[in-house]
Amino acid sequence: MSIGYRMKRVMAGIALGAAAATATMANAAPNEQFFPLIGWRTGPLTPLGVNIAAGWIDYMDLLNKRDGGINGVKLTWEECETAYKVDRGVECYERLKKNGPTGASSFNPISTGVIYALLDRATADRIPIVTIGSGRTDASDGRVFPYIFPLGTNYISTNTVKIKFIGMREGGMDKLNGKKIVNLHMDSAGGKETIPMLDAQAKKYGFEVTHISVPMPGSDQQAAWLTIRRIKPDWVILREWGVAPAVALKTAEKVGFPANRIVGVPFAGTEDDLIPAGEVAKGFYVVHPMPTGDDFPVIQEIKKHLYSGDKRGNLQDLSRMGLVYYNMGLTYGVINTEAVRIAQQKFGRRSLTGEEVRWGLENLDLGEKRLKELGVWGLVQPIKSSCFDHEGGGAAKVFQWDGSKLVPVTDWIAGDKSLTRPIVEASAARYAAEKGLTPRDCAKEN
Repeated sequence: MSIGYRMKRVMAGIALGAAAATATMANAAPNEQFFPLIGWRTGPLTPLGVNIAAGWIDYMDLLNKRDGGINGVKLTWEECETAYKVDRGVECYERLKKNGPTGASSFNPISTGVIYALLDRATADRIPIVTIGSGRTDASDGRVFPYIFPLGTNYISTNTVKIKFIGMREGGMDKLNGKKIVNLHMDSAGGKETIPMLDAQAKKYGFEVTHISVPMPGSDQQAAWLTIRRIKPDWVILREWGVAPAVALKTAEKVGFPANRIVGVPFAGTEDDLIPAGEVAKGFYVVHPMPTGDDFPVIQEIKKHLYSGDKRGNLQDLSRMGLVYYNMGLTYGVINTEAVRIAQQKFGRRSLTGEEVRWGLENLDLGEKRLKELGVWGLVQPIKSSCFDHEGGGAAKVFQWDGSKLVPVTDWIAGDKSLTRPIVEASAARYAAEKGLTPRDCAKEN
């Protein structure tokens, strides 16, 4: 299949059926569980917003159509457009937080800027925020951040996976001593999030790290890559998203830096990022906590119940099913609805408040048995959360772009909690001191 043809297929799937995607909450019934979806179908990251929403809504739609919801409680949702803007994300939060019979179950902004802006509001309102693979890293310490859940993996855990992978490629972690690594990152809160972790890893393993920032949206990177050519690093970590990854890979090729010495973060290495880059992206590595692929049982169930016959679910182009952003949406759907299912065991089979769903998020126990029952084994990593640990996982897989698709080159690689947890706790402690907060005593709560 040619890159041009596949690109047409990718872009054709961006349009989703809005009518199928939104459940109106004007006449909410008491046995409904409401999820606000604050995302975007416009703006600089349109494919990300559109396709995460598709996977997430498809999963909730599957539970409704196949199972009648969760123990008789139907799942409902409403979308609110942010165009990937922080102020509009805050507006959407205020507009939707009281919708549904018991208010919002949780918010999942998928934007680090919006997450930072909502932290105090959500805590005061007792509504949890879920930030899978993104968001504020120190919120992994649930003692200080009881309402924020960077579940599965946070930014710095994913970063330790990248360094472990580079060590594997060099022949062992001891071989990192004396190596040069450039951290090419967006000049934003999310872009800067892993700087302390990389500095700690450089000290531990003896490599030299140089941090180079790229102004948003990253459409001009010539100066950054000329600096990289001068430094002559062994590896480059690409911490970019939107239009920036394709620009980076094309510019790297121009200055003679090989793609197979670049490791990208999840939002830098999806099909939507790599197809526009063309052949220059071939060989590029990317770390994904939500793997690509459509061979998971849950996707076969979605095809059966939502796309068979004249049914069309939330995707107009089925070739997008199983791509990274769609699978990311499935992961959001699984984690949020499993939190509801677990919370129902404590509070009853009824519509739950955000505070009750928060308890479910803090007591997730998604092991191999349960993940296989859900049909997501290999797609969603094992997660066991607690008052102390709001991450509950910390692993990711590494993929390589072969020119037309992402090919897995590793199984799950566990993050290095011996490095990540001290950084998380130190940062959370500083936040608690600044805010005058007393961390929760998890021993008393369990």
